[in-house]
Amino acid sequence: MNTAAPTMELDRPAARPAQLVDPFARAITYLRVSVTDRCDFRCVYCMSEHMSFLPKADLLTLEELDRLCSAFVAKGVRKLRMTGGEPLVRRGIMTLFRSLSRHLKSGALDELTVTTNGSQLVKYAAELRDCGVERINVSLDTLDPDKFRSITRWGELDKVIAGIDAAQAAGLKIKINAVALKGVNEDELAGLVSWAHGRGMDLTIIEVMPLGDIGDDRLGQYLPLSMVRARLSERFTMQDIDHRTGGPARYVRIAETGGRLGFITPMTHNFCESCNRVRITCTGTLYMCLGQEDAADLRAPLRSSESDEPLYAAIDAAIAHKPKGHDFVIDRRHKRPALSRHMSVTGG
Repeated sequence: MNTAAPTMELDRPAARPAQLVDPFARAITYLRVSVTDRCDFRCVYCMSEHMSFLPKADLLTLEELDRLCSAFVAKGVRKLRMTGGEPLVRRGIMTLFRSLSRHLKSGALDELTVTTNGSQLVKYAAELRDCGVERINVSLDTLDPDKFRSITRWGELDKVIAGIDAAQAAGLKIKINAVALKGVNEDELAGLVSWAHGRGMDLTIIEVMPLGDIGDDRLGQYLPLSMVRARLSERFTMQDIDHRTGGPARYVRIAETGGRLGFITPMTHNFCESCNRVRITCTGTLYMCLGQEDAADLRAPLRSSESDEPLYAAIDAAIAHKPKGHDFVIDRRHKRPALSRHMSVTGG
């Protein structure tokens, strides 16, 4: 059986369509692409233990994902982030990275990157670097092996640490993403700061978001980052800085370590006013906001014509309906998820 990954179409006609600006004058320059809804972990804040995944036949092909991403690059997107699920479990995924790297070489794209759980980095870290990926995000909520298995249900901490080792050896810069979980890892967050900074990695702490029915009480998981920051300030000296990576994190410098610490606070202090992001699922659905159901089907125009004009028109129409912000709420009156869509569908 021939398992070779398909060859991407590298020479699409040059086009300079109108750039993407939403109704609130926010330029859309950052696209997050969920290349698969599948994952080799079942993190308690992201998925239910027994997930039903999309039939593989429903997914866009790698060639279609390439064409879709390239259309957004033509319309002014400067940063592409591959997400999942776990993006590196998709068969042939490096073919997509290799093809999209042409936009880095041409200067049309500033950054091609990935968010991963780290389980596949031993296999792919060097190849990612060869494709022009310079930095990655690794999701890691605890350094306790037993707690790690409890949070991820299936994961093995030593494999993730080995992946981080491989990524650093390949020359990749790493930012660790940790979700703050009440009663689970809140006593470890200071230790995670010291560990990450000790290895030359930034750390970002993220609030739980009410996405998807995960079989647990969201209120029981939710830990406000205002409380986390107050606790960390008892141990560390923090200075607000202007560092930005294109995403929603707000950063401080930790005097004791010299490292950067980010906070992503969709609940206690949302970041909607500066949102420059949209998200595409592996089926070609465009979500204009992580916290709203506003969506547009890009698969139909993608497949309807060899010309990109119908696709450009569909993208423009969708961005014209990007909402001002999300309506996330977690309190005792809102224990159900704000949206039925699991985090793994859009990659966070």
